[in-house]
Parts: sequence; C-alpha cells; structure tokens
Amino acid sequence: MTERRLDGAQQRAKAAASSPPRAGAERRLDGAQQRAKAAGAAELIDDLEAGELSIEFESEPPEALLAWAIERFSPRLSISTAFQTDGAVLLHMAYEIDPAIRLFSVDTGRLPQETFDLIDRMRDRYPNLRLDLLSPDAQTVSAMVGRHGPNLFYRSVENRLLCCQIRKVQPLQRHLVGLDAWITGLRRDQWATRSDIRKVEIDHDHGAIVKLNPLADWTEDEIWEYVREHDLPCNALYDKGYTSIGCAPCTRPTKSDEDLRAGRWWWETNAPKECGIHCAIETGGLEHELHALLGKHADG
Repeated sequence: MTERRLDGAQQRAKAAASSPPRAGAERRLDGAQQRAKAAGAAELIDDLEAGELSIEFESEPPEALLAWAIERFSPRLSISTAFQTDGAVLLHMAYEIDPAIRLFSVDTGRLPQETFDLIDRMRDRYPNLRLDLLSPDAQTVSAMVGRHGPNLFYRSVENRLLCCQIRKVQPLQRHLVGLDAWITGLRRDQWATRSDIRKVEIDHDHGAIVKLNPLADWTEDEIWEYVREHDLPCNALYDKGYTSIGCAPCTRPTKSDEDLRAGRWWWETNAPKECGIHCAIETGGLEHELHALLGKHADG
C-alpha cells in the first residue's frame, strides 16, 4: 500500500475537516464566503484560488480533499457517481468522514440491471445513504424516440450525443443548479481528454461551481487495490470483462490490449469517448436538434 492509504491519511483528513491544511487558504476562503453571500451563493472561489488549492492538495490523499470539501461546502455538496469502482471508493471515503454526505446518479432509462442490483447492495452497505437518483424529462425522451427511434445512437455520433444530452447531461445540469460543489471520480489515466484534470477546478460549464476530483492522480490498479482492501460492493459486469460501464446498449466488455474506455460507444471512430457531462460537446446539428425537441427550454 502507498503512504496515502495508511491510517495516517485518515487522521490528516479528519484534521482537515476542522482546520484547512494551508496557512493562507483560510483567509482566501473567508473572503470568498463573503463574496458568495453578497452575490447570493454564487462562485465560492475563483480560478486562481482553485489553482492554488489544487497544487496544495496534489500531494494529499483523497480523504484530505474530501474532508476539506465536506467542511467547506456541505450541505450544497454531492458526489457524482455512475456506480463504477471510482464512485465506490469515493463514497466509502466520504461516508467514513460524514455519513450525511450526499450522492447523485443519473438513471438514463437504459442502465443495465447489474447497476440497479449494485445500488441495492450500496444501500445495504451504507444504511444512511442519501442518494438522489435523477431522471431525464419524460416528454423530451418521448419526443426524441418518436423522431429517431429508441436506438438512434448507433446511426451517427451526432445522434448519440443528442441521446446523451437528453438522458444524461440535462438531468445533471438541473441538479447542479442546487449545488456549490460536486465531487467526481475522474482520473488522469482514464482517457486523453482527462489527462490534465486538476483536483480542484471551477466548472464553467455548470455555473462556475467548484468541481473536485480527489482521485485525479490515482491509477486503475490503485482503485482496485482499495476496493479489495475494503471489500467494496462492485458492479457484477466487471467480472464479465467490462472496464467502463454506462448505458447497456452503449457499453461492451473490453479486450486486454484495449484502453479502459474502449468499450464505450465502440462502434464510433474518431469520436470523443465522452457524453458531455465532464466536457462540453457541441455541434451545430446537435444544438439545432435540441432546440427542435425542446424549444425555448433547449438550454435548460
């Protein structure tokens, strides 16, 4: 085990909950709090402060950043999860710090049964689990399916992005409006688009709230080491060769020589292995289609 997973890491995390581990951070954040109150709970920290905090937390264990975030942003803080191993690790760490931590996920309407089975196991493991299970707008989904069919995503990248926008991105956007910060399981080793993520960021795609990536510097091996050490519940699809799990029709097992996210939207070529939740993906055709389906609410 690496140093960041030793008992001392948990002790540092608990200490971080009562006092930030940086001399100047408290003064910066006090000023940010005053600005936020004056602006009606707007941006709590700016890009400069986020950069400084990210550097200061870079060498800290994930528990330290989680403890600081819980102290700083709760109750307007929540963990985003698709119930993969990264989310399981974050939930376990955060739950040990504060069992009242909030968690949210998007039920797209196309998730595999194994994911729902895992949710039930998570509820048994964490009795006080505060899970918000988000759903897409039923009328919008109906309009999309009526125009393009239920499996539109196989026909073009633009259709797939449209489906992701309606089933995943828009429910997320509506939920983030009520938060000051959100926590993700993003890691730099997952895909090229994620190789430069920082542990503390300002999410300008979602109202300039704070986005926290405590596992940014972890590897896939470290994630599984933690999962095994703490006997965490996992999606049964991992035992069937899956390495990244999303909607059932858009995910397949991967081969030993493939990247972790190669099983996502595997039929596409030269297309981003992203749905738009963690990076804005916009095309003229996609925007036009969203407006056609949603009218004046297309940006909501």
